[in-house]
Amino acid sequence: MISVNKESIRCFHRSSGNLRAKQKDIIQYLLTKKLIYMAFKGQIVVDTDHCKGCGLCVEACPMHVIELSKHVNGKGYNYSEPVKEGCIGCASCALICPDGVISVYKVKC
Repeated sequence: MISVNKESIRCFHRSSGNLRAKQKDIIQYLLTKKLIYMAFKGQIVVDTDHCKGCGLCVEACPMHVIELSKHVNGKGYNYSEPVKEGCIGCASCALICPDGVISVYKVKC
């Protein structure tokens, strides 16, 4: 779980000048600057056979660890896949997926 205190958020606003930043931008900044620490990390599993490649999960991921594959599944769709480490286990991708093909697991660090 991530807990962000008000001082960390103020630090982000002061340094970026962005007072209307989205939560995912704030979390990404704080993780990059090592102002918050993750007690766990996430792991994403995509059912590639049923993914339709809509890309909603790619846009929803605050850490940008999901991309559409260059390969296609049996239905001819470019499926989503995790491409790098850094998942925080927020499950934004799984929540927004219209087909429910993404599972997110939390792994202790």
